[in-house]
Amino acid sequence: MKLHDENLRGFASDNYAGVHPEVLAAVAEANGGHTIAYGEDQYTARLQQVVRGHFGDAAEAFPVFNGTGANVNALTSILPRWGAVISASTAHINTDEGGAPERVMGLKLLTVDTPDGKLTPDLIDQQAWGWGDEHRAQPLAVSITNTTELGTLYTVDEIRAIADHAHGHGMKLHLDGARIGNAAAALGVPLRAFTTDAGVDILSLGGTKNGLLGAEAVVVLDATASEGLIYLRKLTMQLASKMRFLSAQLVALYEGSLWLDSATHANAMAAHLRRSLEDGIATGSIRGLSFSRPTEANAVFGVLDNAAADRIRERVRFYDWDRAAGEVRWMTAFDTTEADVDSFVAAITEELAR
Repeated sequence: MKLHDENLRGFASDNYAGVHPEVLAAVAEANGGHTIAYGEDQYTARLQQVVRGHFGDAAEAFPVFNGTGANVNALTSILPRWGAVISASTAHINTDEGGAPERVMGLKLLTVDTPDGKLTPDLIDQQAWGWGDEHRAQPLAVSITNTTELGTLYTVDEIRAIADHAHGHGMKLHLDGARIGNAAAALGVPLRAFTTDAGVDILSLGGTKNGLLGAEAVVVLDATASEGLIYLRKLTMQLASKMRFLSAQLVALYEGSLWLDSATHANAMAAHLRRSLEDGIATGSIRGLSFSRPTEANAVFGVLDNAAADRIRERVRFYDWDRAAGEVRWMTAFDTTEADVDSFVAAITEELAR
């Protein structure tokens, strides 16, 4: 029984998209018969091989249900109870996880305001102090996101500089890779180039935003930096009994080029959206719209009148980012088409002309 209109398209989030057909097929193929539960299955074993092919022979994957679970488990495994995490104030762990890192696992977040969602060694130093002070949570980890919540992109050299700086202070580096495929596609480099090879210690490997039904993973890149994940994953209710179905999804996405093809397409659709709107502004057919941030992957940030945004949203769903500033965010996904973009541009053009 189908309860939704499959022709309805939105630009609110890449989470709105359905499941890639190849992933659904992989789940179906993993079905039938009995396999050992809790990860002692052939699909989870295959996932370890796939992950090592991307991130190196020392990498180990721990499938979880969602990105919050991946982030919380990853950060908890690299910190003692008195440790704190330095992150951008716009980071997902700070703004969109319901306080889970702090309330569920007791991790202190030390946030830094950034102009573009990206940390730098100098920005990290705003919070990287107080070691040995018993009155201050100890800064022992840095968390970055690629691509960031503001749609911006860390380069390989930028991540390497952060890793070197963090390690120089005895801190570990976590990378939230909810949109890691979009980052790799935009950078034009392998996944390990801006993770393992750049000095990242532990990674949240995304999947749901790139066509999975619901599966992410913690990937340990440096075994000496993390401990206790087999216990933490159960403690945080992220241990799947029928793990073969999580692992089968991740294998389907990352074993071949599906992850890269899907992310590349999503990025291209965002570029098409940005270019089409810029053309409309240049010709005068679109008025009252500007852009607040660069479009570097699959996110477009625009600024327009709130009333106009509300009218457009009645036709095509999207989110306000900063309503006080009139800033909105438009996201593209693996299944966004040029026709979807063109229809959205037409709706924006019509409503802004009113």
